[in-house]
Amino acid sequence: MPIQDEPHFVPADFRGVVRLFPVPNLVLFPHVMQPLHIFEPRYREMTEDALAGDRLIATAQFEPGWEADYDGRPALKPFGCLGKIVTHHRMPDGRFNLLLVGLSRIQLVEELPPTRAYREAKALLVEDCHPAGGHEAIAVLHEELIEAFRTALSGLSEAREHLAPLLDGDVGLGPLTDIVAYTLSLPTEIKETLLEEIHVDRRARRLIKCIAELDESDQDRTRGRFPPDFSAN
Repeated sequence: MPIQDEPHFVPADFRGVVRLFPVPNLVLFPHVMQPLHIFEPRYREMTEDALAGDRLIATAQFEPGWEADYDGRPALKPFGCLGKIVTHHRMPDGRFNLLLVGLSRIQLVEELPPTRAYREAKALLVEDCHPAGGHEAIAVLHEELIEAFRTALSGLSEAREHLAPLLDGDVGLGPLTDIVAYTLSLPTEIKETLLEEIHVDRRARRLIKCIAELDESDQDRTRGRFPPDFSAN
């Protein structure tokens, strides 16, 4: 779900090391909130450590072929999303339900030797790149994306109600692309390419093209539940 007011985060305070939470078929974006259900022992430990510290964890995507080594350390794609736990519920058996808000794209630089049950890596925060002097072109892209998104949501009244402030407001193109990409249940591979694209104009054009290529049957399949269900870690 999109968020209107993001939790306080000072990039200068980021320590450059992330707790990794790879989840198959989940691509988190900045500016949105994702429910998570934590039940694996290694990720319970990750959650306990995060709650005792900066409350930060990073979602990441597996490279193809991860299934054969899921319980180990299968290779990860180079881009992920840094998130912050904004609320949590600890169950009596040690499981957690969390709400994680996306804060920033990150680039994984180097995975660290194992010292905990979960994985950690050095990472860099990645900022959006905006075209120089292209305010008019950005405004056109912004309007095109809003209209494409309205069309894609035409049969999803609950999502339209939640997203009305976004569609009628003054959200920048970068956050808008991330919220749209997250909300639509596009194939994971497409979401991964959108997360990796740091140029907001290119990201917007790619997303508009993806929406335009959906026929009615595709749109029915690509509209996900909104707000999203808890993930199954």
